[in-house]
This record gives sequence, structure tokens and C-alpha cells, in this order.
Amino acid sequence: MYKVLLVDAAQQSKDTTINLLAWRELGFSLEDHASTRVEAMAMFARQPYALVLINMKCTQVDGIRLCQQIRETSRVPIILLGGDNDFQLARKAMCYQVSDYLPDPISPDELQASLCRVERELEEFIGAESKALTILPEDLTTPNSAPSNIIDKVKEFVEESLHQNITLKEISNIFHFNYSYLGQKFKSHENMTFNEYLLQKRMEKAKFLLEHTDMKIYEIANEVGYTEMDWFYKKFKAYTGVSANEFRKMISITA
Repeated sequence: MYKVLLVDAAQQSKDTTINLLAWRELGFSLEDHASTRVEAMAMFARQPYALVLINMKCTQVDGIRLCQQIRETSRVPIILLGGDNDFQLARKAMCYQVSDYLPDPISPDELQASLCRVERELEEFIGAESKALTILPEDLTTPNSAPSNIIDKVKEFVEESLHQNITLKEISNIFHFNYSYLGQKFKSHENMTFNEYLLQKRMEKAKFLLEHTDMKIYEIANEVGYTEMDWFYKKFKAYTGVSANEFRKMISITA
């Protein structure tokens, strides 16, 4: 079942859209609704959606702006509903690679055909994702692995590569995943962004090394992926509230 976010400012048109088709029979779950662009982006950031439906009848400017904001982080399919049969509006929508634009009056047959096209795109994407998981390098996965296992593989990669300059962009290339999609999937799974997770792992390892080894601080910084000492000092103090030297002194006093 593909999860859909419906964005519509008017309750009446929202209900009309919901009653237009037998959504679940077509494989789509139309249970999440947003009334404003801000609310829609907040919901979109909290969980992944397979499709976004935007009713353009009330606020065409906000609808196009929402498309723009979504496209800054995601390639999720977008279908625009309602509004005028305006060439300029359709042209703007094309700039953000929407899957379809269905002006009023909305035909159930046309909407169903559009959903079928989106479903084919999603199936092709999932198929490509699963295929990519079977050809990852360094034996990081095995055939028939579930797509959700990619997050565990990313975390394993981080653990083994903390001493290197790691970026999600590079990891997505290694794992043959879309960068924006992987970022969203990671945040949904871990309740934090990849960069927040990476910082946490680096700082916790630095704390461990400060407490349990006699390594010099510049050696510890290199061990957790920092070549610039000033940047390491800044990040460590922001994370712990004290400098690396102060942290080591505190540990030695309490030991």
C-alpha cells in the first residue's frame, strides 16, 4: 500500500478527492491530509510518502511553492489537482517535474490513469532499489535483502570509516541509492539526520578514546575523521559543553 499525502486547504474539495476513487483498491492509502504548505512540509519531513497530491484550486502560488520545496530534497511523485487549465501554471509545474496536472473538472478515469502511471514508476524504482542491494560492493548485502536493511549497511559503513571524510553523498554513490531518498529514509529510521548521527558517533568515540587511552588529542581527532584541530575542538565543545582537555581532566579526577 502506497502512502499518500493530500494537501488541500478546503474541506469540501478534500472530501471530494477522497470520495472520487476507491483508493485502497488501487493500492494507495489516502489518510494523511495537510491544509497548508507549512503543515505539508512538516508532515513530509516526519515520514516518507510515495505520492503527494496537491489541490491547486484555492492557492496556486502556494501549490507551486510546495512543489519547489519538495523538490529541494525529494523526487517523490507529485500530482496537481484542480485549478484552471493555465498553460503558464502547467509550465511552472513541469519545471518541478510533477507527474501530472489535472485541472478542473477532474475526471475519475484520468486520475486513475495517472495513479497507474505513478504506480508503475514506483514499482520500477523499488525494483531498481532491490537490484542495487544485490550488487553492493565489499559483500555489504546478500541477494533478497529487504530495502530497509540499507540503513543498517550505512551504519556499518560509518562504524568502519569514522577516521575518513564521510559524506552521505559518497555513501549513496557507493550503495547505488538516490542521495535525497537515502537521507529521508535514514532520518525516518533513526529519528535524526545522517549528519547528526555521524557527529554523535564521532564525538562518542572521541570521548571513549580520551577516557581509555593515552592518545594525544590531535591523534584522537584524526581517528574520528577530523584533520583540522580547530574544527574538532569546536565540535567537541559544542557536543559535550567542555573542551577535550577539560573532559580528560574531569575523567582523571573522577577515576
